[in-house]
Amino acid sequence: MLERLLPLFFVLIWSTGFIAARLVVPHSDPLTFLCYRYLLTVAAFVAIAATVGAPWPRGARAWANALAAGVLLQGIYLGGVFWAVSHGLPAGIAALVVGLQPLLTALLAFPLLGETVGLRKWIGILLGFGGALLVLEPRLAVDVADVAAGPLVAVFAAMLGITLGTIWQKRTGAAADIRTNAAVQFTGAAIVTIPIALLTETGRFEMVWQNWVGLLWSSLGLSVGAISLLLFLIRRGSVASVASLFYLVPPVVAVFAYLLFGETLDALQIAGMVVAAAGVGIASRGPRSTT
Repeated sequence: MLERLLPLFFVLIWSTGFIAARLVVPHSDPLTFLCYRYLLTVAAFVAIAATVGAPWPRGARAWANALAAGVLLQGIYLGGVFWAVSHGLPAGIAALVVGLQPLLTALLAFPLLGETVGLRKWIGILLGFGGALLVLEPRLAVDVADVAAGPLVAVFAAMLGITLGTIWQKRTGAAADIRTNAAVQFTGAAIVTIPIALLTETGRFEMVWQNWVGLLWSSLGLSVGAISLLLFLIRRGSVASVASLFYLVPPVVAVFAYLLFGETLDALQIAGMVVAAAGVGIASRGPRSTT
């Protein structure tokens, strides 16, 4: 029963990332904030690994695989989304682009992993995408001509990063300990993010409660909690099924925004939530990985 609830826990925790981002974006440079988040997360995972005696990757190849997964899953994905939104990309457009990730993951699952994505799973993924679109519809009322090219390229890079990172983790991380593997992954994310932050930002991190609450929750709740769940789910299921869970994020974020910030929640969005949930349910019950 607990294992069946893990996808729900993952979606709920992951969705709070957008609330945390809303707290910290006005008070810190995006990449600077992520550098602090990565370093605190590494320290947390190292402490956990040392406490339980978790084994570290053996050999240069295992370390390289974990570092590469971290660059893709954390560095490029989180860095791209944070940077794009902080530089003016509307949240709805960002969510729409990131919403292409399950579709791309399903397309690449067979050629890169040998996983078969059957008709039932495709129906679920497409339904999930349609439901997410309905939920996001109020945030998509923006003149596309006003969207700058740089942030749009960054969010597309983020979408590619999490897609390829999920596939790379599935391909190389099956035997790795999740705790030490995550510590190495966030080290990889920090290695690529810190130089870029030093070159492009002023290091702004205001000493306000929003930053501290956002940093602690982003590091311990999201990076330790949600990423550990994501790595576990990738190990146990097909990448297409895991990717489809991201279609539940816009509905959950919409509910959070309604409860916490008084944003609107109309009948079309509620219908989209139902469609997205049905799609994810169908995709999750599809055939398991053939690998």
